[in-house]
This record gives sequence, C-alpha cells and structure tokens, in this order.
Amino acid sequence: MEVVSSEVLIPNGSATMPAHLAKPASGGPYPALVVVMEAFGLNDQIRRITDKFASEGFVAIAPNLYFRQPNNVVSYNDLPGAFRLMGAVNGDGLAADMTASIEYLKTLKEVKPAFGTVGFCMGGMVAFLAACRNSDVKATAPYYGGGMVKSRQPDAKAPIDYVEGLVAPVLAFFGGKDAFIPLSEVDEFRDALRKAGKTADVVLYPDADHGFMCDDRPSFHPVHSKEAWSKTIAFFKKNLG
Repeated sequence: MEVVSSEVLIPNGSATMPAHLAKPASGGPYPALVVVMEAFGLNDQIRRITDKFASEGFVAIAPNLYFRQPNNVVSYNDLPGAFRLMGAVNGDGLAADMTASIEYLKTLKEVKPAFGTVGFCMGGMVAFLAACRNSDVKATAPYYGGGMVKSRQPDAKAPIDYVEGLVAPVLAFFGGKDAFIPLSEVDEFRDALRKAGKTADVVLYPDADHGFMCDDRPSFHPVHSKEAWSKTIAFFKKNLG
C-alpha cells in the first residue's frame, strides 16, 4: 500500500510536540496507531517502522516524547545519552503526551475511532502505560518494555499498577537473552495480567535479545522480527478492524 508521510506538530498543553505521521495515500478511514520510540529518541528507524505500519493499512504517528529536551536523539551506542533522556521524563508526563497524540489523531479525517499503541524498548513500557491510563486505547503491543512491573524511577508507580484501567487486549514480546529485563519480571508481568483478568498474550523468544526488532542494532533477529511483525499486524487488524 502506498504511503504518504510528513512531520507534524501536535497541540500539547501550552506547547506543540513534533511527530512523524504516516498514512495510506488514499482511502480510509483507517484505524490508528501511536508508535512509541525507543530510549534513543525519534530516529530514522522509528520513522521507517511507522511508515511500515501505514503500509499495512493504519494511520500511524510517532511522537517525539523527548521534545522538551535538547539533543534528543542519540546513537544506539550511546547508552549514557539514552539514560539521560529517559531520566528526564516521567509516567504522568508520558501518559499526557500519549493522550495528546490520540486526541490529534481524532482530528484527522482519515482516522476512524479505533486506536492502538505499539512501542519498542522504553516505548514498549509507554505503549502499555498509555493503554492502562487511556480507555481510548483498544489494543496494545509492547515490545521488550522495561520497568513494566518494577518502576525504573524512584517513588513512581510501574505501569502494571494501573492495570485495572486496562480495557485493551495485550500482545507483548520479550527476549530471553535481554539483560535489561529479567525473566522473573516477564513472569511477573504475565501473572499480573492474568490475575487482573486481562486478555493478554505474552510472547517470549528464548534466543532473542533486547532490540530484536530493530534492523539498525546488532541484536536484530530477522526470523523473530518477521514473525512478531506478522503477529502484531494480525492482532491490530483483529482488534481495531
């Protein structure tokens, strides 16, 4: 499906938040996805995967959740820079930025009222958090989101603490070789969703590492990324129509 993409500004309180918007070139209205960046910022790889979602029949938008920070995109080998940027955001602010993104999508004539969230790395956590805190989200697919059950920030709730507000089915992906997310946390996440009575499929690829979906990272896994992509597209088409 042919795609058109552009850089847009999302009204966000007294500010405007930059975002990458991609949509099918014609037809619609289409279900919409908020695509959430990794800890490294809104880079070209996230723009490409946002365009790829649009090619599957979604209006997709990737907000720059670091827009308040200077130098807000860092390379994949700059972990200190990524940690610096992650430390400058918090759950309440991220949830508000995600809501602003959904409200913007509601204004587009190409969008029907069916919203999902999908994210990678830090974005996986944010995608799930948004689904727990915004009932407009009808499906969520977090990829290797850290801090889902144990907050990485002091005196802050973890996303799972908001699970009672979750109305969306969950399709979550993790890698068994991921040094950032202990397998015990994956088990806790799965168990907490089950205990809360939520619809969830938690997929663990034992031989995959953190970032296995990103073809710009050494941890890219071509087989599992292809399989996970197919699962994700089928999941969103089923739940968003």
